[in-house]
Amino acid sequence: MVEVGFWKMHGVGNDFVVIDNREGQIPEDELGKAAVKLCHRHFSVGADGILYIYGSNVADARMRIFNADGSEAEMCGNGVRCFAKYCIENGIIEKKKELKVETIAGVKTLWLETKSGKVTSAKVDMGEYSLERRRIPIAGRGEFVNQDLNVDGKVYKVTCVSVGNPHCVTFVDDTDSFPVGTVGPKIENHEKFPAGINAEFAKVLNRKEIKLRVWERGVGETLACGTGTCATVVAANILGKVGNVCTVHLLGGDLLIELRGKRIFMTGAAEKAFEGTAEL
Repeated sequence: MVEVGFWKMHGVGNDFVVIDNREGQIPEDELGKAAVKLCHRHFSVGADGILYIYGSNVADARMRIFNADGSEAEMCGNGVRCFAKYCIENGIIEKKKELKVETIAGVKTLWLETKSGKVTSAKVDMGEYSLERRRIPIAGRGEFVNQDLNVDGKVYKVTCVSVGNPHCVTFVDDTDSFPVGTVGPKIENHEKFPAGINAEFAKVLNRKEIKLRVWERGVGETLACGTGTCATVVAANILGKVGNVCTVHLLGGDLLIELRGKRIFMTGAAEKAFEGTAEL
């Protein structure tokens, strides 16, 4: 049994337990199990995932993300902003406006906004997106843009994008009434996606705004998803539905996405809810 300190944090409602694991108090083979235990919303802290902090040889710090089901994710846009806030405010990284975080999906650069010494929000360079099937991955060759996807006999037009992790974007008439809890898991586990996939259901409001709900792989529906928001704006832009700058309205709040060629920049808040200790 080990006692660990944590911060409970969220980025527009996408919530995380953040743990400094630089000393390895939670061993490698226990990381996923700890996520399952701590993320349970009835018997523990409750969260969409755990962010573990490690040292890095190529960046200011390294972030590992484990979903609520114990699976490890490549990258999390809302999580990396919370991660940066934790590291700055706990002295793990020296106070500065620009920092770099190592993830499975590569090194991410962040520019921080602060008030009274506290990080309030951050812009994240999410890197370049890809439409290549092998990068997502999807069975077959070529891109999967505005293509038919048969889900239990109902066909949806979807666009698949990798932003370091995989996404399947569907544009719908009404996000409020769409059965995300039914269709989301079927897309996540669809045979076309051998590694599973995140599913986004979006309604374009105008050239600068989108309303979005997200079913996250290994988690379920969440109040927000940074990478999913990025993938949705990419898909909408490719299909001519929005321009290069777009505000996305999620259940937990808003994120601002900017496209510069194939590169994506995301701006959003990072907040601390509370801190505590837990036994594992």
